[in-house]
Amino acid sequence: MAKVLFLDTTLRDGEQTPGVSLNAEDKLKIAKALDNLGIDIIEAGAACVSDGERESIKAIAKEGLKAEVSSFARILKNDVDQALACEVDSVFLVAPTSDLHIKWKLKSTQEEVLSKVTELTRYIKEHGAKVDLCCEDGSRTDHDFLVKVLKTAEQAGADRFTVADTVGVLTPEMTAKLFEKVTKHAKVPVGVHCHDDFGMGTANTLTAVKAGARCVDVAVNGLGERAGNTSLEEVAVALRLTTGHKFNLRIEGLTRLSKLVEKLTGIPVPPNKAIVGENAFTHEAGIHVDGILKKPSTYEPIKPEIVGGKRRFVLGKHVGFKAVKKLLEESGFKMGEEQAKQVFDQVKFIGDKGKRVTSVDLDTIAESVLGQKKEKPLHLIELTALAGNKVTPNAMVKLQKNGETIMASGVGDGPVDAAINAIKSAVKDVPFELTEYHVDAVSGGTDAVVRILVKLKSKGRIVTAEGAGTDIVLASVDAMLNGLNNIIMRS
Repeated sequence: MAKVLFLDTTLRDGEQTPGVSLNAEDKLKIAKALDNLGIDIIEAGAACVSDGERESIKAIAKEGLKAEVSSFARILKNDVDQALACEVDSVFLVAPTSDLHIKWKLKSTQEEVLSKVTELTRYIKEHGAKVDLCCEDGSRTDHDFLVKVLKTAEQAGADRFTVADTVGVLTPEMTAKLFEKVTKHAKVPVGVHCHDDFGMGTANTLTAVKAGARCVDVAVNGLGERAGNTSLEEVAVALRLTTGHKFNLRIEGLTRLSKLVEKLTGIPVPPNKAIVGENAFTHEAGIHVDGILKKPSTYEPIKPEIVGGKRRFVLGKHVGFKAVKKLLEESGFKMGEEQAKQVFDQVKFIGDKGKRVTSVDLDTIAESVLGQKKEKPLHLIELTALAGNKVTPNAMVKLQKNGETIMASGVGDGPVDAAINAIKSAVKDVPFELTEYHVDAVSGGTDAVVRILVKLKSKGRIVTAEGAGTDIVLASVDAMLNGLNNIIMRS
C-alpha cells in the first residue's frame, strides 16, 4: 500500500469554527503537539487574515518542526506575498473551480482561473516554496475541467493537487468516481479535503484514499466551518485498522491531542464522538460489560490503549451485576456475593428513578451494606462569593479537614470558578484535576434547583460526585467536596 500523508488544518480551517480564536501561544502549542504526533503537513493559518495571524504562522515556521509548515492563500498575489513573508515551507493555494463559484463568487471565467493558477504557482516556486493547488468546491466541478486544472498546475510546477468537497455534498460513490478520474491523470500526489455537512467526511476521505488519493486533509476533533472538517482521529484509526495504508502518525497520542485542542479552543468534544469522546470506551449495559470482562473484543472494535484511551464501566439502570462487582473491587471493597447483590439492587433502584449513580453514591451504598460508615474528612464551615460590575469575581472558603480549620480564597471568571479555585487552594496536598463540570436545572423559575455533576481525576482514578440546591455556587462546592472526600478516604 502507498504511504498516506496527513495535512492538519486545525489551525486554519479548524479555527474557523464559530467561537474559536486562538492566540499565538496556543497555536504554537497545538503545532508542537501535531508535530510530536507525526503530522506531515501543518496548515498553520491564513496569512491574509491579520497581523496577529502572520506573527503566529511565522513563529510556527521558525520553530524548527519536522512537519512541513503551510499557509493558506487565495489566487491573489497579495495573499501569496503575505504567506511567503511568513517563511513557510509551502503555500496552500486555493482556486475556486466550480461554475457556481467562478461565476457568482469570482465573477470570472475558467480561462482566467487557469491563468491565475499558472502565474501564482510559478511565482511561489520561484520563491523557493512548495505549492499545494487546492480546487475549492472541487466536488461540484466538472470532472474534465478538474483534470484541466490539474495539468495546468503540474505544468506550472505544483507539488500536490487537492480536491476540496467544500460544502460536504459528496457521497462515497461520487467520491470514488471523482478521484479515480483525477488520480488516473495525476503525476503529483492528489489530496482530499472533505467537510462533514452530511456526516460523510470520514467515509468520503477513506474512499478517496482507496481511489488513489495520497494526502488527507483533517482537523482535530473534526473542527471547522459549519459541521466541521473530516476528523483526524477517525481517519487515522480507520486507515490503521481497515485499509492497511502506511502513514507516519503515532495514533497512541490521539486522545491526549484531542483533550489539548478541546481545552485551548473551548469547544467540548461530544461524549459520543468516535475515538476520543468520553463514551467511546465507556460501558453500562450489563450484557456488554459481561462480554468485555470475558473478552474485550466482543463489544470493543478498537482497543482503547492504541489511541491513549481507557476503558470505563459506569453505573445506571442498565448496569449488570458483574460491572457493579468490578467497580466495587476497583474501589477497594471486599464483600461476599450476597453483599454485592444488595449494592447492585440499590444501584438499580436509584437508576430506575432516573437519577445518575455517581462513584460517590456507589461507595456510600457499599459502606452502608458493610456497616463501615466513615466520617468525612472535609466539611464546609463557611462560603463567601462576590461578583458584580467592575468587581473581579472572588470567593473565600473556610473548611474543616480532619478537625483542622483551613481558610483559602480564589478568583475566577465567575463566582463558581472562584469558589472552586478557593477549594483547590485549600486542599493543595490532595492531588486531583477537575476534568468535567456539568450543570442541570431540575426545576424551572428563578429559584430553580440545580444539580451539579463533577468529575475529578486523581492518580488515574475518575471520581464522579454531585451537589444540588437553589444556589449554584453552594451546589458546586458541595459536589467538589463530595468528590474530594471520596479521593481522600480512598487514598
